[in-house]
Amino acid sequence: MRLTAVTFLPAVGALVLLLVPRRVVSVFKVGGLVVTLVTLLLSVPLYVGFDGRVGDFQFEEIRPWMPSFGISYRLGVDGISLLLVLLTTFLTPVALASAWHAIEDRWKEFVVTMLILETGMLGVFVSLDLFLFYVFWEAMLIPMYFVIGVWGGANRIYAAIKFVLYTMVGSVLMLVAILMLYAQHGAATGTYTFDLLTLTRWVVPPGLAQDLMFLAFALAFAIKVPLFPFHTWLPDAHVEAPTAGSVILAGVLLKMGTYGFLRFCLPLFPDASLVFGPLMVALAVIGIVYGAWVSIVQPDMKKLVAYSSVSHLGFVMLGIFTLTPQGLVGGVLQMVNHGLSTGALFLLVGMIYERRHTRLIADFGGLWSVVPAFSALFLVVVLSSLGLPGLNGFVGEFLVLVGAFQTNPWLAALATSGIIFAAVYLLWLYQRVIFGAVTHEANRGLRDLSPREWALLAPIVVLIVWIGVYPTAFTGKTEATIEALIAQVQAKANVQRISLGPPTVAPGLRTPME
Repeated sequence: MRLTAVTFLPAVGALVLLLVPRRVVSVFKVGGLVVTLVTLLLSVPLYVGFDGRVGDFQFEEIRPWMPSFGISYRLGVDGISLLLVLLTTFLTPVALASAWHAIEDRWKEFVVTMLILETGMLGVFVSLDLFLFYVFWEAMLIPMYFVIGVWGGANRIYAAIKFVLYTMVGSVLMLVAILMLYAQHGAATGTYTFDLLTLTRWVVPPGLAQDLMFLAFALAFAIKVPLFPFHTWLPDAHVEAPTAGSVILAGVLLKMGTYGFLRFCLPLFPDASLVFGPLMVALAVIGIVYGAWVSIVQPDMKKLVAYSSVSHLGFVMLGIFTLTPQGLVGGVLQMVNHGLSTGALFLLVGMIYERRHTRLIADFGGLWSVVPAFSALFLVVVLSSLGLPGLNGFVGEFLVLVGAFQTNPWLAALATSGIIFAAVYLLWLYQRVIFGAVTHEANRGLRDLSPREWALLAPIVVLIVWIGVYPTAFTGKTEATIEALIAQVQAKANVQRISLGPPTVAPGLRTPME
């Protein structure tokens, strides 16, 4: 019942808070934070008790739900979903606490919405039944729509509707593919089921049907990542969302797309994954370079960070479709790294926006002499995001590029240029905002970080350094799962890889960082 408790505690907390009168704002602030912190504490034993030597799912819970339709309540985590569950439970209280002063009205609705959103996100990562997964996948859209549409900026309605429409287009096609998979398995075996483990043991015969189902799933996940060219909803959503919404959107929601490729596309459609792998790699590399180039010319700090997500998540997609141990482990770790680094960047941008009510880079300059603590932590997070050795971003990008060079050195070299461009736009941003003389009188009276803001940023900085110095604490939990996934894809695929060459699975996988 451990996973059930972690997943549904936020929703139970939301139901309790619904009974509290709206006028008692402090109850919602403190109550919501307490519920999310308790959820975080409940999730920590998952990490401690998880056996990283085992590639199978652990902490499984199986209950019949609608057995006549082959639908069960089945939860479990492996080395991939474990890290994402922990990332979700860690970032949600951070996001709620960041809204302490930023959200000025409807605190009851805001806290309830964020708690329901947390349950939806956790449900996506722990579901091992396709029907249950789809319920959580769709339910998660509603609270995020309200977070952007109610508490967002001037164009919040446009951004919220665009976010939902993009996601719904992919989701509907994925639903068709799920039903098609359900029907084909039933026709071939006589057993109709949505159970993921059962479906992955039986592979759709290679051909047009598998290709179409892969493309339907891939479109839904590519929009969520977002993979170029399905990224256009992301800058609008980030710019209009409140800081808490941006932290959750960048830190967790985007990972649902990359997680979907790992959890569903690769094991369910191995032949199609190999056939379309070169296309995915090409789009990932384009996204890496394009996202970096567009970030360089952004005048708005929040939009710059939003476009940087397109570039950074391109590295995750590149790692996934190298189908090498290093690439996949690096891709999983980079999901966590992006959630921490980009989440922290959005927090910092939100903090300075609360003080100046502007996000334009041209409105700042010389902040080091005014807010030195803010400037120092901003520097650490910027260096983390651009991949400085010794910090978390370096480890993930290095492993991804190691895997990429094993498969296609030319594309890997092009992807490496994304790191250089990241240094350009991030360091140039830092120089214009932090260094130089104070050019606007309004900046001279800015206050430095408050104790609450220190409490938000310090744990993230600790994790940034921890992963950079001792990544085995995280990669060690996922290596056996990655080995099992690669072996599963190779054993079930009947086609040869088109241009990437056969992936090499080293016995006793260990990352170069060890």
